[in-house]
Amino acid sequence: MTDDLPDLIFKLNNSVSFSDTALRIFRIQAENNPVYRQFISGLRRKPEEITNINDIPFIPAEFFKSQTVALENLSFDTVFESSRTTGDSPGRHFVHDLKLYEKSFYNSFRYFYGDPSEYFISALLPSYTERQNSSLVYMLKGLIKMSRHSSSGFYNDNPKDLLKYLGLAEVTGKKRLLLGVSFALLDFANNYSSDLSGTIVMETGGMKGRRKEITREELHEILQQKLNVQSVHSEYGMTELLSQAYSKGNGIFHSPPWMKILIRDPSDPLTVTGDQGTSGGINIIDLANIYSCSFIATGDFGKLHEDNSFSVSGRFDNSDIRGCNLMSEPA
Repeated sequence: MTDDLPDLIFKLNNSVSFSDTALRIFRIQAENNPVYRQFISGLRRKPEEITNINDIPFIPAEFFKSQTVALENLSFDTVFESSRTTGDSPGRHFVHDLKLYEKSFYNSFRYFYGDPSEYFISALLPSYTERQNSSLVYMLKGLIKMSRHSSSGFYNDNPKDLLKYLGLAEVTGKKRLLLGVSFALLDFANNYSSDLSGTIVMETGGMKGRRKEITREELHEILQQKLNVQSVHSEYGMTELLSQAYSKGNGIFHSPPWMKILIRDPSDPLTVTGDQGTSGGINIIDLANIYSCSFIATGDFGKLHEDNSFSVSGRFDNSDIRGCNLMSEPA
């Protein structure tokens, strides 16, 4: 039923193959995911009558806070949890196959940035590395291992060493990536203003409750000035997803070929607008979510652009979404 899908989804090369694969996964999940099956039934929709991905029902991300959104009769390698906010339950993603997640974040990184083995990869994720079930930390640990650079790692408590190894990587001609949550990057920039030109500086959200609230644009401007970089990159992900989108500047995100963004009508959450340039709620098709649900309605508000890139302007609610803005918390 699903045996060929983990390899197939990373070989998609056009919109037809994406749509065909998405519809196949939809029918599997509509039949074998009890929570999704009940959701579709409640909408009085018949899966066999759905032939266009725009008509697929998207389950609200909030369901992951109270339900086990997964195919029935599966074992789980792990359960990822989003960070908690006061008075709120975390999102929980029951992951059947961690190797599939590893394939997804490796192939996504490679698609946008090249092989991680070519990089010195450093991370600033204070407090998040102490959590055992963060999908972001798991991804960074995996990329650091793939980097094959002896000094790649987490530098939460030793920023001076981080500067030293960034400098050594520059001298040896190694590509350099510094990824961090917003408040940690801001502290680093303010305390250790440095010339990191040539280094990819990437934020992944995470300001809520940590510092005085500022916009993404304000954060990027500070980081550009303090660290002497032309642009600040961003990563967009959710605990409920196994794939990531990336921005190389200006808050414009691009998705890998197995992930697609659709915009829903803000006044009718069950209707996809289908129009580029129109603002509305962000729906995500993540084909890597083979064993849970690939069709998720996020709490994000944004816009789809002509080249299928997208931007995020805010949120409808308190969904735990990485990188959508500085109010969000990493997963």
